Amino acid sequence: MKLVCVDCNKEYPAPFFDYQCECGGLFDIIHDTKHLDAEQLKRVFHDRLSDRMTPYASGVWRYKELIFPELAEEHITTKYEGNTGLYASELLQTYTGNRKVLLKAQSENPSGSFKDNGMTVAVSHGRSLGYQRFTCTSTGNTSSSLAMYASIAQGESYVFVPNKNISLNKVLQTLAYGAKVISFDGTYDDGIRFYERHSKELGLYICNSINPFRIEGQKSIVYEIAQYLNWNLPDWVVIPGGALSNVTALGKGLQDLKTLGLIDKLPRVALVQADGASPFHQMVSEGRSELIPEPHPYTRASALNIGNPPSWKKALRTIEETRGVTCSVTDQEILDAKALVDKSGIGCEPASAATVAGLRKLVSQQIIDKDETAVCILTGNMLKDTDALHEYHLGASSKGAFCNTIQPAELSLQNIANLL
Repeated sequence: MKLVCVDCNKEYPAPFFDYQCECGGLFDIIHDTKHLDAEQLKRVFHDRLSDRMTPYASGVWRYKELIFPELAEEHITTKYEGNTGLYASELLQTYTGNRKVLLKAQSENPSGSFKDNGMTVAVSHGRSLGYQRFTCTSTGNTSSSLAMYASIAQGESYVFVPNKNISLNKVLQTLAYGAKVISFDGTYDDGIRFYERHSKELGLYICNSINPFRIEGQKSIVYEIAQYLNWNLPDWVVIPGGALSNVTALGKGLQDLKTLGLIDKLPRVALVQADGASPFHQMVSEGRSELIPEPHPYTRASALNIGNPPSWKKALRTIEETRGVTCSVTDQEILDAKALVDKSGIGCEPASAATVAGLRKLVSQQIIDKDETAVCILTGNMLKDTDALHEYHLGASSKGAFCNTIQPAELSLQNIANLL
């Protein structure tokens, strides 16, 4: 295993570890996989599906050979994350105009979001280095995932949370897991800058997506999709973009699968951002080579409320390597799509529904053909943001009256029969 800078390509062999190269670029982790055999790996991954009480019951650590082969088993910190559902929905096929839509519900992870796939690896690596204090800055999902894994590891978590445009549900979940929450004036990006400067002197192990081990864990999402589909991926994978760690991991995982011969061809990637926080989409659509940060991002999909995504260079590589596309959607489009995902019986938080809204938009623009197949990745649980449910279904000023409810003057058989 070695770390390679995405900017200057300088290599650092293990066990060296840092978050950034001396040139300021982020690191990729590169594994030597020449000795691995695709058919043997398929058998190993299949056999581990029956594991129940070992770390390999995890939908992340099942793929340990491709994620962190050097890690000693005693350092693995797991809650059997991954193993999330892959669902079809006729309702959403009709809504998007696409003939076959599958939804990968990362919302079913232990803390309720895709962050668990990466966090289990980051915290496990931190433990292997002797850390007991872990940190992140977060609009919500990262913080609750970190707090959960730090507690499992019997460590401490320190979470920097902006004091506006976040989901209170996620902050409460973070507090419940025992984290020390530091609320500050500013944005996600301000929190990143603070601990980049001070984490080492404070003895804190950083668990945001600038940590390359987070990316390694999140690769498992596409491994799992491929395994569920018997190593035949769809034409498109649609993914939401905030900090852009997920699209980075997706691209890295796809390249792993192709290099090893586990899949024959790469699907195309569609990256969806919210209109109020879409600096990456704007860069790609305008053909620029540098990202211009959005200093005051705002979207109701709080997990996407990031104006200066740290992983944008890695994400751009994914878009280029997969002949991918980007788009942005309005908050109303996101919330309308979310209502349909919820109604389909799957459910998700607003940021997740950006994928469904984006697929609908790209099909309507004939960028994605209606006969092509697609997987939409749903990143967070519907209960992560109950305010969004309240506002959409009841109205922001409602006083507790539920829409679609019926209030007969008297609860009697005749009255109810008349309503049915």
